[in-house]
Amino acid sequence: MNYRHAFHAGNFADVHKHIVLTHILLHLLQKPAAFRVIDTHAGAGRYDLLADEPNRSGEWRNGIARVWDAMAGESRPRAEISELLAPLLQAIAALNPGGEDLRVYPGSPLIVQHFLRPQDRLIACETEPRAAALLAANLRGDRRAKALAIDGWTALSAYVPPKERRGLVLVDPSFEDAGDFSRLSKTLDAAHRKWPTGIYMLWYPIKAREAPDALARRLRKLPIAKLLRSEVMLGPPRGDAGLVGSGLIVTNPPFTLEPKLRLLLPALARMFAPEATERLDWLATGSDAHFSTG
Repeated sequence: MNYRHAFHAGNFADVHKHIVLTHILLHLLQKPAAFRVIDTHAGAGRYDLLADEPNRSGEWRNGIARVWDAMAGESRPRAEISELLAPLLQAIAALNPGGEDLRVYPGSPLIVQHFLRPQDRLIACETEPRAAALLAANLRGDRRAKALAIDGWTALSAYVPPKERRGLVLVDPSFEDAGDFSRLSKTLDAAHRKWPTGIYMLWYPIKAREAPDALARRLRKLPIAKLLRSEVMLGPPRGDAGLVGSGLIVTNPPFTLEPKLRLLLPALARMFAPEATERLDWLATGSDAHFSTG
């Protein structure tokens, strides 16, 4: 595959995804018991925003740069929004000496690593050779984290349930393969049957509505009681418009996640673009839900 996440690192979809990721991690940290994160399509883990690929695309300037600048400017978001943004921005600041100039953006493995305690574990999977080598180098020396050159779809089946019985599976494929949307629902179904109490966080791109809406219909038919959907749209979806939206579906979401996102998503969307919109709704709210308490 030719997909290189470095071109897209720090864009609005990354920020949307990583904000939700941090708040799931914060929920898991509320109990002393160990947890495990399985990152099925991890990428390189660390991106220099001034390197050739991200600098050429410039997508990060309309993503993390807008949030970073908003927090540093005179027109800061109101206190409750700033508080919800702070955990991700602190993880980013840790990779940028001085904490003022934004140059390095962490992928999901390094965001997870930032929050891990000694008892917690991360499995980060990547098969693209260059990204896999960088991922291994970025995680080297940390006994809590392991980089594996294994297909993420295989890992999703092979590594659940984790021995800790607490944790998160992040599924974030490139969607270069037209079958990834249908594969997402089938693989989640199989994994959830093996580990029904785990939290699963699924990301998908929005270019047109057909594939995301079909995914939602398939997920509604699965025997999963709690499915929370979150989307950020920069504009109306059109098949020829490229990436105009970012979607996330979380199974067994922490009970605190929905109210946090109700506050955060509108403010975040407006940072990306004045005309941006957001959606937060439930695909399933069954009474027998495995509502995650961690």
